[in-house]
Amino acid sequence: MANDMTEEEIAALEPVESPCVLICSMDRESGHCFGCGRTTDEIAYWGLRSKTERDAIMAELPARLPPLKKKLEERRAKRRVNRRNRG
Repeated sequence: MANDMTEEEIAALEPVESPCVLICSMDRESGHCFGCGRTTDEIAYWGLRSKTERDAIMAELPARLPPLKKKLEERRAKRRVNRRNRG
């Protein structure tokens, strides 16, 4: 049986590159994910966005991530202190 799919149809079946690192926790202040740096809307509609739109978001992520990583470390440190104080 011959494959009648066009190149566009084949490309549509390929997985979309994603910055997801499976650390899904949102910062309430900024609205960004601590793991990948995207907003909930960017995550939800990632597969529906054009490659140009995804590339533009990907270009913004390196600037978003350092403040999120710092904030996450501060939250973790605070949590450890709270655990020690309870015991």
